[in-house]
Amino acid sequence: MDRLYKTGNVSLKWLGQMGFLIETENIRLCVDYYASYDAQRQTPVPIPAGELKGVQVFLGTHDHLDHIDHASWKIWAKTNPDASFVFPAPHREKVLADGVDDRHAVGLNDGESVTIGDVTIHAVAASHEFLDRDPVTGLYPYLQYIIETGGVRIHHAGDTVRYEGMMPKIRSFGHIDAQILPINGRDAKRYRRNCIGNMTYQEAADFAGEIHPGLVIPGHWDMFADNSADPDAFADYLDAKYDGKIKCIIPKVMEKIIIS
Repeated sequence: MDRLYKTGNVSLKWLGQMGFLIETENIRLCVDYYASYDAQRQTPVPIPAGELKGVQVFLGTHDHLDHIDHASWKIWAKTNPDASFVFPAPHREKVLADGVDDRHAVGLNDGESVTIGDVTIHAVAASHEFLDRDPVTGLYPYLQYIIETGGVRIHHAGDTVRYEGMMPKIRSFGHIDAQILPINGRDAKRYRRNCIGNMTYQEAADFAGEIHPGLVIPGHWDMFADNSADPDAFADYLDAKYDGKIKCIIPKVMEKIIIS
């Protein structure tokens, strides 16, 4: 059964991890979809890469395989030849090597925006444990996106921790109708094996508490056993600390969530 958040014509479908399909009457976007087989996955691929068609915009927040899945981008460059591919600017050469037409390759940096058909995408730097801004080019390798389409505003945070100046950037866009936040956290064990982290579920809840979006959805908690978190703990902490005033949905794969 589809769960409704108000009424509207913009829908979200969770694809696992931080992957989402965003659909309106006029446009279909796919964000951070990891569609490749991986023996370590705890969740199956909901849509095989070769079967995902009719997408106008593919977005990747950073060049980790569960966010920019190059094997799948190579397929989508062929099966969705008119689609635009949006990604952090430092990864342009890798994206072009996937077979994406240069005219459709849109590299963005912090503070930049692009309008494609009926959607406008704003890039905000993300800090995947670190900002890692290139001191020479000024480019950031990790991004989060503010996506405006169908009269709603969606914040997809990619992989990030909170950093100084991040809150004002997000607030500058006005009311957020839906916010997707990573909750898997970070620790020494993961850091030692080069698995850089994100907000803890408490940090993510506090971030949502300050932004006060119409709806918040936790992500990055399901796919890999050694890099996961408990979404119920996130929802419970959010409810307890903010008196149930922030709507939260723990998503189910391919279940439609309608926003307005």
